[in-house]
Amino acid sequence: MARRVRTKKSTMDQINVTPLLDLTFMLLIVFMITTPLLEYAIDVTPPELNADKIPEDNTVTIALNKRGEYTYDKKVVTPEELLANLQKLRINSPKAIVLVSADGTRSYNDVIELMKTARNAGFANVSLITTGELND
Repeated sequence: MARRVRTKKSTMDQINVTPLLDLTFMLLIVFMITTPLLEYAIDVTPPELNADKIPEDNTVTIALNKRGEYTYDKKVVTPEELLANLQKLRINSPKAIVLVSADGTRSYNDVIELMKTARNAGFANVSLITTGELND
């Protein structure tokens, strides 16, 4: 049997597949780990603004601005004045719609407190609105 001696100019007649197999198995392991996690993924895309126009009559807007001030129909009021105004509105117009808006920099707790104020005034149904809805 003659022994083959490899020179620098000779061509390779075999391909080393070990790195390819390593890569294939690594990708297989990654996909096996991530695929079950896709079942429990949560869709976090924001909803589209497709609501109807806000009716002008029989609605009142209360808002919380950047500085933490409450506004009732575009007038700055204290929390006590806001509660008193909402209670008067509830007596005069029990079917009024209360719309709550807050600045995006305010904490969730501040918005909940604003909604509690409307609830304490006797309104059972309080709606949250976005800035886009206010500007329409």
